[in-house]
Amino acid sequence: MSRQKRMSALALAFGLLLRVTASALAQQKDKGKRADQQQDVPERERNVKKEKSSMFKKWIEEDVAYIITPEEKKAWNKLQTDEEREQFIEAFWRRRDPDPDTDVNEYLEEHYERIAYANEHFASGIPGWKTDRGRIYIMYGPPNEKESHPSGGQYDRPSYEGGGSTTTYPFETWFYRYLPGIGSGIEIEFVDPTGSGEYRIARNPDEKDAMLNIPGAGLTLNEELGLSNKADRVAGIQSFGYSGPGARESDSEFSRLALYTDLQRPPQVNDVLEKNLLATASTGAVDTSALNVATKVDFYRASDNTVMTALTIQTDNSDLTFKDVGGIQQARLNIYGKVTNLSGRRITSFEDPVTTDASVEELASAKDRKSAYQRVLPLSPGNYKVDLLIRDINSGAQTVKSVGFEVPKYAPDKLATSTLVLAVKLQAMGDQLPGMFSIGPFKVLPNVAGAYKRGQDVGIYMQVYNAGIDQTTLRPSVDVEYALLKDGKEVFKQAEDWRGLSDSGQRLTLARLLPTSTLAPGDYEIAVRVRDRVSGQSLSPTAKFQITDDKK
Repeated sequence: MSRQKRMSALALAFGLLLRVTASALAQQKDKGKRADQQQDVPERERNVKKEKSSMFKKWIEEDVAYIITPEEKKAWNKLQTDEEREQFIEAFWRRRDPDPDTDVNEYLEEHYERIAYANEHFASGIPGWKTDRGRIYIMYGPPNEKESHPSGGQYDRPSYEGGGSTTTYPFETWFYRYLPGIGSGIEIEFVDPTGSGEYRIARNPDEKDAMLNIPGAGLTLNEELGLSNKADRVAGIQSFGYSGPGARESDSEFSRLALYTDLQRPPQVNDVLEKNLLATASTGAVDTSALNVATKVDFYRASDNTVMTALTIQTDNSDLTFKDVGGIQQARLNIYGKVTNLSGRRITSFEDPVTTDASVEELASAKDRKSAYQRVLPLSPGNYKVDLLIRDINSGAQTVKSVGFEVPKYAPDKLATSTLVLAVKLQAMGDQLPGMFSIGPFKVLPNVAGAYKRGQDVGIYMQVYNAGIDQTTLRPSVDVEYALLKDGKEVFKQAEDWRGLSDSGQRLTLARLLPTSTLAPGDYEIAVRVRDRVSGQSLSPTAKFQITDDKK
C-alpha cells in the first residue's frame, strides 16, 4: 500500500474514531443531563405544589377572609384538587361580577384596591387588613361620610349621648347611607383607647370617654344634676348601646348588638338577582314563595347552532291582588329572570311588567283563571339555569324560583322535532302582528299545568325538522299520525295529510285541535308518530294531559 493510501486510510479511521468518541461522549452527557432532569422534576413539582398551596392558603385566609360566605367556605373545605380550587376561585369572583358581559371584573379589582388601601392607611403594628377599620373598609368600601378625631381631646357630647363635656381618646365615626343586608343610616364608631393607632369598633359611646374612670370628671348633664350616677356608666362599659336620656333608637342595646352582629357576617353577594330582591324587599313581602308559579320550557330549532327557547310562566289569578284603575280591575306583575350556563356565567337577563285586566263583573271569574307570560331566548345547545323573581306589584308578594333545562342539539341530517306543545289556545295569526306566544304564523299558548276541562279543545303544536325531500314534488315527504292513549291503550288515532302541512324548506309545522267533549275525565297521553318516507327515519314524541269534569 502506498504512503498516500496509508495516510488516507489512517485519516479516515481517525475521523471515524473522533465521530464515535464524540457521539459516545454526547450520549453519556445527554444521559447525565436526563438523569439530572429526572432528579429535578419531582423537586420542581414539589416546589410548584408548595407555591400553589401557599397561594390557596393566603387566598382563603387573607384575600377573601371577610367576604366569603359560610356556605362557600364549607364548599371550599371539601375540595380535593388544585384544579377544583382554581375553578372555585373563578366561580367565586364571577358570582360577584357586577357586569359579567365585560372582560373586566370590577368587583375583583375594587376588592384588591380596598385591601391595598387598608394596608396603607390602617396598619398599626399589625397589617391594615387585620384591623377593624380595614375589615369594614374591605367589606363595604369607603363611608359616605366620616367624622375624625385623630388626637381625641375636648368633646361636647350630643344630646343623644347624654350631653355634657369630656375628653376622648382618638376616634372616628363612619356613616353609610345604605349597606346591603344591614340597612339604611348605618353609623359605626371606631376608638383607639391605647393611642397605638389601632381603632376598634365601639360597643357604646362611652368607650371613647377618656375621663370615664376618673371620679367627678367628664360628667353627663344628668350626672351633673344628680339625676344619674356615673358608676352606672362605668359598670356598663362592656355592654352594647346607650339607654340614657335623649338616646336614639339606633343607640339602643338591641340595635347596637344587632349592628355589631351584622358587621361580623360577610357582605351580601351582589349578583343581579339579589340586587333585584333587595330593591323589592322593602315593599313588605317576607315570604318569597307567596305566589303559586308554574313554568314550562319549549324548544324550536332556528339554525344548527341556535335554538329558540320559549320560557312560559303561569300564575294563579287567585293569588294576585287586583286594584281599581279607571274603573278596570287590574293585577300587575313584575317578572325578572337571569339565565346562566353550567359554569355560572350569565348569558342574558330580562325584566318585564305584566298586567291582567278584568271588569268589576268579570273579576270573580277572572280570579278562577290563570295568567301567562312568555319569553323566547335564542340559546346555543347546552345546559342552563334561569333564576326568576316574580313580584305582585300591588301587594308586594313575590316568588323566587330556579329552573334548570337542557337546550337540545339538532343534527343537520337527522329527523328531529321541536317540543310537542299542548296548548290552551292555538290559532292562526292571520293579519295580526306577532307578539307574545307567536310562533311563526300561529299563536300558541302552552298549557303549563296540562289540565283541560271536558269540552275544551286540546291544541297540538309541533315542528318537524330535516324531513327528506320528495324529488317529484320537491316537498318534505312524511307520514304523520296522531294517537290518543288512556291507561296505555290506544283510544283514538288519526292520520295527518302531509301534503297540506305548512313547510319552510325541510321544516314542517303540525297544528291541530283535539276535541275532548266525548272523552271521559282522566289522564291521557298524546303521541305524534312521524315517519320520513325518504330516509325511513321515524319519531314518536309524546305529551301527557288531564281531562277534568266540565262542572268543576
